[in-house]
Amino acid sequence: MQEEEKKGQILTKRTLWVMAVLCTLGVLAYNTVLASCYEAPAEGVQWRRCYMDGEDFSGLSLEKAELRESSFTRATLHQTNLRHTDARRAKFIRTILTEAQFTNANLREADFTKANADGADFSGAILDRARFFEASLRGANFTGASMHATDLLKADVSGATWIDGTTICKEGSLGQCR
Repeated sequence: MQEEEKKGQILTKRTLWVMAVLCTLGVLAYNTVLASCYEAPAEGVQWRRCYMDGEDFSGLSLEKAELRESSFTRATLHQTNLRHTDARRAKFIRTILTEAQFTNANLREADFTKANADGADFSGAILDRARFFEASLRGANFTGASMHATDLLKADVSGATWIDGTTICKEGSLGQCR
C-alpha cells in the first residue's frame, strides 16, 4: 500500500512540475506577442494581432511589415508606405489612408469599411474578399490587383484606375467601376 501511495505522490509531483513548465512557457509566449505590439513603427515591423486604433503613422514606412489581424480603426496612415506588407484580415475601419502605398501588399479579407483611401495605390495587391463598404477610393490605383469576391458596396471609386490599368472609373461610380 505504501508503494502505491509513493507512486501517486511521484505522479502528482511530475504532473505539477509539467504544468508549471507549460504555464511558464505560455506566459513567455504571451509576453513575446505583446512585446512585438510595442515595437516602434519601422520597415519589417512585426505587429501581428495588435491594436493600433487611433494612432498616427502618416508618412512613415511600414514596408514589408507583418500586420496580420491587426486593427487600425480610426488611425491615420496618410502617405504611409505599406508596400509588400502582409495585412491579411487587418481592420482599417474609418481609417485615413489617403495616398497610402499598398503596392503588392497581401490584404486578403482586410476590412476597409468607411475608410478614406483617396489616391491610395493598391497596384498588384491581393484584395480577395476584402471589404470596402462605403469607403472612399477616389483616384485610387488598382492596376493588376486581385479582387476576387471583393465587397465594394457603396464604395466611391470615381476616378480610380481599374485593375486593367487603362480604365478610369467615371464620376459617380459607386460599388463598381463604370
